[in-house]
Amino acid sequence: MLSFISFWRAAAIVLCDLGSSAYYVGGIAEKAIGQSAPWFVLAIMLFSYAVRAVYIESCSMFVRGGVYKVVREAMGSTAAKFSVSALLFDYVLTGPISGVSAGLYMAGLINESGQYFHLSLLKVPAPVFAVGFATLVTLYFWHTNRIGIPFSSTRALRIMQTTAVMVALLIIWCVATIFMRGSQPIPAPTLPNLHFSDEALGWLKGTSAPSITFIAILIGLGHALLAMSGEESLAQVYREIEAPKHKNLFRTRLVIFIFSLVFTSLVSFFAIMIIPDQDRSKYFDNLISGLSMFLAGPFALRLAFHAFVVLVGVLILSGAVNTAIIGSNGVLNRVSEDGVLPAWLRDPHPKYGTTFRIINVIVGLQLMTIVISRGNVYLLGEVYAFGVVWSFAMKALGVVILRFTHPHAPRWRVPFNFRVKSVEVPVGLLLITTLLFLLACINVLTKRLATISGISFTFVLFVLFTVCERRYKPKERKSKKRTWEQMQETEEERFRFKVKDHLSPRSLSVRSGNTLVAACDPDNVQHLQTVLEKSDPTRSDTIVLLVNSNVDQDIEKTKQDAERVMDFRAIRVFSKAVHIAEKLGKPLSLIAIPGKDPYRLILEAAQSLNSARVVLRKSSRASLDKQKHDLSRAWKELPKHDPELSVEIFPDEDKAEVFQLPLT
Repeated sequence: MLSFISFWRAAAIVLCDLGSSAYYVGGIAEKAIGQSAPWFVLAIMLFSYAVRAVYIESCSMFVRGGVYKVVREAMGSTAAKFSVSALLFDYVLTGPISGVSAGLYMAGLINESGQYFHLSLLKVPAPVFAVGFATLVTLYFWHTNRIGIPFSSTRALRIMQTTAVMVALLIIWCVATIFMRGSQPIPAPTLPNLHFSDEALGWLKGTSAPSITFIAILIGLGHALLAMSGEESLAQVYREIEAPKHKNLFRTRLVIFIFSLVFTSLVSFFAIMIIPDQDRSKYFDNLISGLSMFLAGPFALRLAFHAFVVLVGVLILSGAVNTAIIGSNGVLNRVSEDGVLPAWLRDPHPKYGTTFRIINVIVGLQLMTIVISRGNVYLLGEVYAFGVVWSFAMKALGVVILRFTHPHAPRWRVPFNFRVKSVEVPVGLLLITTLLFLLACINVLTKRLATISGISFTFVLFVLFTVCERRYKPKERKSKKRTWEQMQETEEERFRFKVKDHLSPRSLSVRSGNTLVAACDPDNVQHLQTVLEKSDPTRSDTIVLLVNSNVDQDIEKTKQDAERVMDFRAIRVFSKAVHIAEKLGKPLSLIAIPGKDPYRLILEAAQSLNSARVVLRKSSRASLDKQKHDLSRAWKELPKHDPELSVEIFPDEDKAEVFQLPLT
């Protein structure tokens, strides 16, 4: 939990989902609405920048500012359970659609290579191969996520670096091909140029609604909406972004927008411009593969580039499987934190510390979906849109409500706000929310299978959440209305305990010259926040030490005794420390020690860890002089000590009293 990642890694995680849609959204959109599809994909990519602003506002209010948290605080538990049920439908389908699409790209390359080299044995049934490949990829990322997000984020970053190289080569080669051969025109997104398939109209088939320009445009946007999937992952990964946290969030947003706009939009345009009309339908399931085979140049070179495209596609689409697991893990953690799911679901892995039980549940559902799909990526894409749009819409509505119920809460605001007397009118936010709900409603009417399956899944999950909430959620937390201060209250974290015989910089994986912050009161940790705000993690480490004076120092070092040391008060202290670290994006190390003499134990720990300074809070039971005297006494009683140690004691006004031990 306390390993933070750069904005590049954060962007890579989100882009593995958002950017991967370039591999299948163009084919799905054109199959549904005709050759004007690229204009709608472009419009969705531009709109995604506005939707991302909604997520940034929610993250500025809550470090864990995903759909569940925002809707829960704005509209209550019932709306939150509905929203998160729809969102989980999205995540359960994200992995399968990406894995199956990757398998179809791989199968296409194998079959075309067999044709080129006249190898009859080199042929595979594409749907069956795609199902098997998606299953293997899902199991691999199940393993990496059990290890932890720093490990999986490294993979995501490497994937996006490779993808960037492929995108650059593809764009240059496509431009050269158009310059040499010319291009096919792309029909303007006007009503006469929109040719909806029967499946694309759903319950609107046979009505006059599609002949109305406004509705026709909404239908087109609805079928291109998949290009914007993955936004929720930004909120889930925000807690992992390093300092300066909010500034790095904006950097993440910009990287995501530029890359996805260039990649996803241009692929759709180039496919229409370069691939002949009579051949393009063959490549709806693997559009970029088709594009690479119709570029200018020798066939062998095109086939080699085709192989590179497929390799990158397999990587980024597989990365989307990873993002789906990361995102759904974060969402279910929020639900479990709120008491809607049993707490044991969040118990950390004994070795890796990850919430492995939640990961197991999500991966199980994804594997079932892969098998049920039978390798049909169009079917998965159409169904997938239900969870995407409804989670976006409910999230935006929640942010709108919080604007009016908590107008003075500190936050970054979506632009275009006007004041009418004392009331702020969030025009930009309202426009985004309105369009999202229009797209959600049009998708319900035009996507039968998505509506039926999405509502069924959402209803089942909603009922499950409701039953669990009644059983597991504490009564005092079932109130719908909470103050802003209550909204910011720290959830009780789940910890794994490692019992160590000796403290040293090596045993705790910290550097010498660190800062040791003593904390024992969960309601009095302002000194820790002050220290972290001023610290530079690249230069020194920060350690939080709790001395539990209710437990004797001579207890046996067993797991049961460790749990005695980490009692309810200690867990609350460490939970507050985790919350502060996440909010600032700076790592911490946490240690707890039993014993009746806190000052001696604090100074002993500082010696063992080669700390440069010790920071404490002023005692409520003794004067500052008495506290300094007790520290000096404890220092003199140590069997050995460094020449001097810097000590800072923070009184209530947070202006520290700084002195050196030994006192002179």
